[in-house]
Amino acid sequence: MEKFEKLSGIAAPMPLVNIDTDMIIPKVFLKSIQRTGFGKNLFDEMRYNRDGTEVADFVLNKPQYRAAQILVAGDNFGCGSSREHAPWAISDFGIKCVISTSFADIFYNNCFKNGILPIVLPQEQVDVLMKDAEKGSNARMEVDLESQSITTSDGETFTFDVDSFKKHCLMNGLDDIGLTMENKSSIDSFEAKMSAERPWV
Repeated sequence: MEKFEKLSGIAAPMPLVNIDTDMIIPKVFLKSIQRTGFGKNLFDEMRYNRDGTEVADFVLNKPQYRAAQILVAGDNFGCGSSREHAPWAISDFGIKCVISTSFADIFYNNCFKNGILPIVLPQEQVDVLMKDAEKGSNARMEVDLESQSITTSDGETFTFDVDSFKKHCLMNGLDDIGLTMENKSSIDSFEAKMSAERPWV
């Protein structure tokens, strides 16, 4: 998993509340367990017309937001079913950070396991960031995980809380497999000991 330390990027404003995982990646696309290839279908039903053409006024179809790496969203982001394909699609599109007033618990935890930083802030601070995002590609936000801070294009800074263990995993690029591999030597020693003591197993 790619390390997350500091991100300076374009933020896309998406003030809708209760964006669920089926809106993020519709169930019709859940045909693979690979983590890549879902970005093209991110927000598919809002992003495309039935004939496959783009919905011109959808935020991620606008030229200034096509390279967005930060999403400023409405309340209760990622609610609905617990599909891990939702953070896969967000990450595959190129978004590395989602900011909201609240997230569904399963989606929130899945983000950390897939290299995405979900940030919870009070409504008044999200409102400021939403307005900053509305400025388009000339307004870049900076997200610093080490200092747990967000800086707007105007230099206004907000701090955020994050679990220390989740922070460690993101900053070191550790998913569940990576965490296990950190203990490889201990695992190998245990396996060797068990093989010697119980060779019939």
